[in-house]
Amino acid sequence: MLRDRPGLLVALLCLAQVLGMAGNATFPALIPTFRLDWGLANAEAGWLGGLYYAGYVAAVPLLVAITDARDARGIYVASSLLGSLALVAFAFLAHDFWSALPLRLLSGVGLAGTYMVGLRLLSDRLPADWQSRGVGWYTAHFSIGASLSVLLAGEIARRLGWPAAFWIAGLLTAASGFLVLLVTRPLATRPSRPRQGHPLDLRPALRNRPALGYNLAYACHVWELFGFRAWLVAFLVFALALQGRDGLFGASATQLATLLLLLGMPASVAGSYLAERVGRRRLVTLVLCASAALAAGLGFAAAAPVGLLLVLLVAYSLLVMADSGALTGGAVLLAEPERKGATMAVHALLGFAAAFVSPVVFGQVLDLAGGDRSSTAWGLAFAVLGAGAIVGPLFLKALSRRAG
Repeated sequence: MLRDRPGLLVALLCLAQVLGMAGNATFPALIPTFRLDWGLANAEAGWLGGLYYAGYVAAVPLLVAITDARDARGIYVASSLLGSLALVAFAFLAHDFWSALPLRLLSGVGLAGTYMVGLRLLSDRLPADWQSRGVGWYTAHFSIGASLSVLLAGEIARRLGWPAAFWIAGLLTAASGFLVLLVTRPLATRPSRPRQGHPLDLRPALRNRPALGYNLAYACHVWELFGFRAWLVAFLVFALALQGRDGLFGASATQLATLLLLLGMPASVAGSYLAERVGRRRLVTLVLCASAALAAGLGFAAAAPVGLLLVLLVAYSLLVMADSGALTGGAVLLAEPERKGATMAVHALLGFAAAFVSPVVFGQVLDLAGGDRSSTAWGLAFAVLGAGAIVGPLFLKALSRRAG
């Protein structure tokens, strides 16, 4: 349908991704509300934040690897409907930690069948000269979807209550699947099957050392990014309270978080652009090292003057996303053509396993170090994010050397 208009196809699938992520940050954005209403500990809030990605990790090896044998279109549409049902059910059935737990898992399964599956759906329909650009723009829109999800949750919950934030996000998630159904056609030919072995066998993708290096570095990037996303609103509430404020420049904590997270989109696009000019591995290494260094001091700066804190948060928001497109593009471009789905499954599996663990560890560190009213606790929790990021360049160097 859009074979001769790849730019329009990229734009429409990026829009579908943003709609499909309407519920991505609904729970993390409302952690202060749920801690108050449900009496959640920081560790419990971290678990519910991370379980979304546990559902993702459980489903993504199957859903993405199977795209080596069948068109990703049907998987995407079905998964968007599942994610929609999980969000609507959360609005009406969740009332404490245990009732929320299975619904958070199901929401993550829905994401597993849309984000990386959507990337495969897009790459299967793009000409070769659009592959790198298309991947860069698509991955950058993950940041837009996550950012707008924060804003949507905060604004709707403030006016209509938190259940409305979930069921409205569910409707938008369903709209994502209908948009994909409308603007794409089934592939004329099936994706290339592996020359030998089963399409769900990930071992050949794990033996692709250069791609594996990018996949492991991506996990380190996601560890840092998703810990930051999950706890950003709660950190802003704490930092503003230290200043005797409940907002800044007339903006609430969720509005500020949205603006900060939106910076990830231009940062990711710029990172993908620079990676093609200065070298992909060099850019990723510099960005991960710089963001890790900033993370080591960010939490301790909660009581710093508002202007300084804002500058640090803007810088960190840019750095923490600047290597996202470069890492995903590296894995996709280094994948064997008949094992692209398996390589992307490994990419998603490793990355979102880190996305599951990171918010949980962050919450545990907060509790163990003095709670969410302690600057020291926040400082140590952010430092743990940076410690994970700094490992990424080591994976890239070691595996590229072994491949060489």
